[in-house]
Amino acid sequence: MHADDPSRDRERSPEAPEGRRKLSLAGLGLRLVVASAMIATLYLYARPATPVSPDAVVAVRPEAPFVPSTPAAKVPTVAAPVRFGLAEPGIDPVRITPGRIDPSTGLREDALTRGAFEALEAPALRVTLIRGAAARAATGLFILMARRAAGGPATDGPALAVVRTGPGGRIVTKFGVVETLEVTLGGPTRRTCTGFVTRDRAFRLDGWLCAPLGHPPETRALGCMIDALSLDDPADPDATAAFMAPRPDRGCSVATMADASDPTGSLGHRRSHTKK
Repeated sequence: MHADDPSRDRERSPEAPEGRRKLSLAGLGLRLVVASAMIATLYLYARPATPVSPDAVVAVRPEAPFVPSTPAAKVPTVAAPVRFGLAEPGIDPVRITPGRIDPSTGLREDALTRGAFEALEAPALRVTLIRGAAARAATGLFILMARRAAGGPATDGPALAVVRTGPGGRIVTKFGVVETLEVTLGGPTRRTCTGFVTRDRAFRLDGWLCAPLGHPPETRALGCMIDALSLDDPADPDATAAFMAPRPDRGCSVATMADASDPTGSLGHRRSHTKK
């Protein structure tokens, strides 16, 4: 066996370092490329924003208009005027609220009031007339009184609340049987009144009557007041005829038709008589 020639080993030994040097140069070049890319990226982020000349025109994209998700509540519209009144003598004038139509239900609402709820020494009255397709919707009298007391389009007095209720009942009027309920209303002061609502007509009458000194009114006084309500609406002959129906004979004092049509309740020409 022949020994390896040392001269051949010396000739092959330089080739290994030559390959490693080539690989080292390639890796170094790759590192330089990566480092250059990182430096360029950092430069772009660190560079301050270019100032905009005041004279430069900047195009601004208009924003889309805001559209609320819940539509705004519809405002009641004023209805054609009618003659809604009270043909009953009294010291305080009758105040008539112009009729309004609820756009959500189509119901027409007319109202009248007499006296001030805060004046304990005088009667206080509030009546609301509702007409329309759903005017006879079944609503509990307590719920109805609570809603009326809280306020609404026909309210011209303070907001009230039903503090407690007493006995209920029924009275017969020219509109048929009327449901009643004793209610104690609280607000600037507290008064015990009688709430009422009609049930036998296509329209609905509801409200309350408060007697002086915080006592509930007598049944006869409430019946006389309801019978004294008047309406003249050529566009609704059925309702007008119902208001002109004969009154039950209970000996009520009534005013003349001219006095009942006076929207201010003027006392200058008021005359009264007792129905026999």
